[in-house]
Formats: sequence, structure tokens, C-alpha cells
Amino acid sequence: MNKILCIGEALIDMICTDKGKPLSAGENFLKKPGGAPTNVAAAIAALGGEVELAAKVGADPFGQHLVEVMQSFGVSTKWMLKDETHFTTFAFVSLMENGERDFYFNRGADGQLSREEVDTIDLNEFSVIHFGSATGFLPGPLQAAYQGLLQKVLQHELLISFDPNYRHLLFRHDQQTFIDQSWNFLQCCHFFKVSDEEAMMLTGKMSVQDAASVFLEKLPQAVFAITLGKEGTLLGFNGSLHTFGSIAVKAVDTTGAGDAFVGAVLYQLSAMSMTEIKALPVSDWGIIISNANKAGARTCEYMGAMEAFKHLSNDIFK
Repeated sequence: MNKILCIGEALIDMICTDKGKPLSAGENFLKKPGGAPTNVAAAIAALGGEVELAAKVGADPFGQHLVEVMQSFGVSTKWMLKDETHFTTFAFVSLMENGERDFYFNRGADGQLSREEVDTIDLNEFSVIHFGSATGFLPGPLQAAYQGLLQKVLQHELLISFDPNYRHLLFRHDQQTFIDQSWNFLQCCHFFKVSDEEAMMLTGKMSVQDAASVFLEKLPQAVFAITLGKEGTLLGFNGSLHTFGSIAVKAVDTTGAGDAFVGAVLYQLSAMSMTEIKALPVSDWGIIISNANKAGARTCEYMGAMEAFKHLSNDIFK
């Protein structure tokens, strides 16, 4: 089994448990470790993979909590760096009665991971690099580190994975910047996962099928998965499209399901060399995607991503 590196944000989600109330009126909050690449790393480790997380947290109790949670899953925290001058990043969320989210992002240490720090990571230790940061395209040091690591990775024979993790509340005023930066990564990666909404946004198309056709045409080097919720997953492979059904579950909470999906794909690919991955037939990709759907489904059965990942193991693939 080869080692995977995930880079991006580690943060604290503060979820308002006073349902229907805006953040200004909320009084009760639940602290949850979060950040998409953090979730992916935890899922990989829960499945039995070897993984490191490159992220920056504050030198405060919340940053320490994030480090300890990752260590409890078996994630290497060598590159979870602590910033002495910036507090751990927080995302405050309240679900309103109309289904909309009241959201406030208090950005801190996650955005301070620098290119100079990332440049010291020895890429010879890894076979897979996953870029899955929702905040990696925001202005600041992390953006430069994110782009710099991509350029460095291209000089090695490593599998590049990408999940754009679009968050409208972060990019509602500058969506095009997000799209442009995403395409820079899409053109370099070997595997990427997008939601149906992300697929249409990134391609400017009005249907998933049209969006998938754009990916097939413009990104022949990549295998991709478009997650369709209850409709399953659309796999783009070698110029053709294949649909794999979802796993029927009684969903309790869908948080982290997409990250579990990505983690499961990367866990399976990490057992192979790049030569073996490039030679995989569509039947094997079908098994990989079906197993990833199982991981996503298992995650939906529990409240909270990290709690759900405690119930992940590679036994679900059997």
C-alpha cells in the first residue's frame, strides 16, 4: 500500500442546533472537525490506507483538537502545522426553515499554509496527491501553496486527484475565478470527482450529460466521477460514460459522503502503480466506483462525518 498526501483546509464547523434560527439568534452550537481534505484523509485512514494531511491550524485548543482527531484515525499529522499568530479557522452554519444556510466563515490559520512550507514535503514518499480544498482557491498563502504543489507534483510520476468542492457562500461574488482555477487542476489530474451541479457550473452546460461530454472531450487524460445522489455515479472513462447505481440507505446525515467516496477511490488506487492504474479496464473501474458508493452510503447512516468514518473499514467492499 502506497502513501497518499491530502492538502487543504482543516477547520472547525460550528453547527447551530437551534433549527430555523439565523446565526445572530442562535445560542447552541455543536463543534465538529471539518474541511474536505481533512475528511478525505480520515476516510482513507479508516479504510486502512496510509495518508498524511498537509494543513495549517492555530496554536490553540481547536487546532490541537483537529490534530488529535486525525491522529485517532491514524492519519500522519507531520504536516499539520501550527500557526502562532492566526486562530484556527471556523465555519458557522445554521440551517434555516426554508432550507437555506446562514453561513459565516471566520478564516484563520488554514489560509496561512505557505508555498515555502509545502516545498519541503518530500514527494518521493507518496504515490497519490489529492487536492480537495474548498479554500485553496481563495486569495492568500494557501492559494500559492496549492498551485505551487501542483507544479511540483507534475515533475513526479504521481497520481493527481482533484475535487473542487465548490462552496457558493465562499465564491458567490467571484465564481469565475473559482472556475478558472479549477480548470487548471482538471487539465493536470488523473482522477477527479465533481457533483452534478459542479459539473454543469464548470462546463457552462445545462445538463449533466452535456457537461460529461465536455469533460470527455477536453480531459482525455482523466477518469472522472460525477456524483448524482440517489441516481448513483456517472463514470467517465476512455471516451465513454457508465452509470453505477447508488446504495439504498436510510440517510441520517449526508455530510462527508462525497469525501468518503473520494477517500475510498484513492484508497483502492493507492495499492497500484501508475502503470497498473493506466491499464485498468472499465470493469475494474466499475468495482472501484461501486465500492466508493458503498463508503459514501455508509457515511450517510451516521450523524457527522467524523463519527461516520469510525464505522468505515475495507470490510464494506466485500
